[in-house]
Amino acid sequence: MSDVDLPEPSEALQNVRRLLAYVPRALSLVWEAAARWTLVWASLLVLQGLLPGASVYLTKWVLDGASQAIGKGLAWGNVQLVAIPGGLMALVLLLQQVAQAASGWVQTAQAEHVEDHIQNRIHEQAGRLDLAFYESSDYYDTLHQASSRAGSKSLEVLQQLGGLFQNGITLVTIAAILVPYGLWIPLVLILSTLPALYVVVKHNRKYHDWWEERTMDQRRARYYDMMLTYDFAAQEIRAFDLGNHFAQAYSDVRGWLRGERIKLEKNKSLATIGAGLAALAAMGVVMGIMAWRAMRGLATIGDLGLFYRSFREGQGLMRTLLQNAGKLYTNAMFLEHLFDFLSLEPTLQDPEDPREEPSPIPRDEVVFENVAFRYPETETYVLEDFSLSLSAQKVTAIVGENGAGKTTLSKLLGRLYDPHEGRVLIDGIDIREYRVRDLRKQITTLFQQPMRYQATVAQNIILGDIHREHSREALEAAAHKAMIHETILELPEGYDTQLGHWFEGGTDLSGGQWQRVALARAYYRDAPLVILDEPTSAMDSWAENEWLQSFGRLVDEGRTAFIITHRFTTAMHADVIHVMHDGKIIESGTHEELLEQDGHYAKSWKAQVEHGWRASSQDGEHNPVSPPTSTETPFQVD
Repeated sequence: MSDVDLPEPSEALQNVRRLLAYVPRALSLVWEAAARWTLVWASLLVLQGLLPGASVYLTKWVLDGASQAIGKGLAWGNVQLVAIPGGLMALVLLLQQVAQAASGWVQTAQAEHVEDHIQNRIHEQAGRLDLAFYESSDYYDTLHQASSRAGSKSLEVLQQLGGLFQNGITLVTIAAILVPYGLWIPLVLILSTLPALYVVVKHNRKYHDWWEERTMDQRRARYYDMMLTYDFAAQEIRAFDLGNHFAQAYSDVRGWLRGERIKLEKNKSLATIGAGLAALAAMGVVMGIMAWRAMRGLATIGDLGLFYRSFREGQGLMRTLLQNAGKLYTNAMFLEHLFDFLSLEPTLQDPEDPREEPSPIPRDEVVFENVAFRYPETETYVLEDFSLSLSAQKVTAIVGENGAGKTTLSKLLGRLYDPHEGRVLIDGIDIREYRVRDLRKQITTLFQQPMRYQATVAQNIILGDIHREHSREALEAAAHKAMIHETILELPEGYDTQLGHWFEGGTDLSGGQWQRVALARAYYRDAPLVILDEPTSAMDSWAENEWLQSFGRLVDEGRTAFIITHRFTTAMHADVIHVMHDGKIIESGTHEELLEQDGHYAKSWKAQVEHGWRASSQDGEHNPVSPPTSTETPFQVD
């Protein structure tokens, strides 16, 4: 990997000003998260800043007292020359140990509060952003940069500012001690540490640029790790013997990253050694001058001890101060990613003057009016000049091939996306005139690939509407509608059974059972508009038949149902069926009307019936309209 060039001085100054502007925002986050701990920490900083200067000053007192007392016996007048400064030195050292230990405890508490607070802010922001962000790799890079490193940098900025403050106090006291020996000595002290500052700034910037440039590779390594360790890929990994493949892919990516990281650290270490040698040379010259003065009788043994310790302490402090300043600049670069992420705004905005919540029950119709839409990061439109009306308080089914746009309609209706052109109307009102949250409260959805929450059965269902007052009656009613209640009662703990294997005592379900739990979750949300995307795709024929017997419950109490399905045995029970092809509605009507039209729907229906009849005949049965279990038909899941 080639070295990263440093910016020109004027550009670097602009970068410093821009990045340091994030520091007050970082401090504000720390204060929000741990105000009291921060006050205690600041008090300890002052104490820790003063104690080293006191220790340095007492060094001269101890050495001079010892030089006077040597060879004069144990009389109290001689002993106190050493005992008093020695006792004070011991007290100072004890206070330093206590302050250091207390500071460690306070910083740990502070760190826990701050990191949790920042992670909560990241979670809140991720929840605010809409689906459009998840279509962009840039979003995942920004999220990774914000959550993997930048979150902890706010606390590091505070600690570095604290270090600057504490060490600054100590340095001022030491400078006051050194000035009587010559004003030039503090100047040499500062100049001797400048190489260390250069090393810190240059190599920390190189590391940041490398880390930022390799963000996608780091995410790719994490992806390979998840493929090998999480259950969502476990079956295929084993069925196709992919374990070694992904393990090698992970090792390859980590190998590149590890090699480049080690090379960066090696170069930094070599540069640090050079900077340290320069500092030692400066210290040697100054100590030689002071030794020459002592031989001429211009300094005592205590002066030499004080000077040596002061200069060494001061040099270490200056190096620490400059390193803190360099790291402060570097961490500000990481903070930029955090605040860039937190400043992202959803593309779906609430109107400035929103309407009241939608009517509890749509009275007229749901209309897609001249809608055009394409997904982010793509150029192909899924829908163009698309129009469709869905009657309120009816069941409407949409069938069509893969990519026809069926699922896109449900996403636009739920305002997970906004159309690029046209409108979606409920009772004649554009849904963008409502607050997003108010609109979604009126809609319940079963998604094409519903979540399998690693929680109890009851929790899985209740997640459909966490804001309503929970009751066992409503929970069981939703499970009855989804035809899963009896199955739940057979589980080890009934509705309190832990599902999934991530946590202790978990029980797994079949694909169809998981889908019916998700269906119960959709029913539990007592909303007037029901969107079901492939509600029976994971059910076998018997389970589907059982569920269809209660199909009419979708529209009890005046609900409007919008169903996307590839199974005609489900679609045939709808009040109206629309056939989609290439983003257009090509046929509409009831099941019987579409069969009479002898068009696309009728041909596909006949193919399903014929397939079902052949399958039944092989089993010795003769039911030409038995529900087909195959999905090898022209109408598939989007």
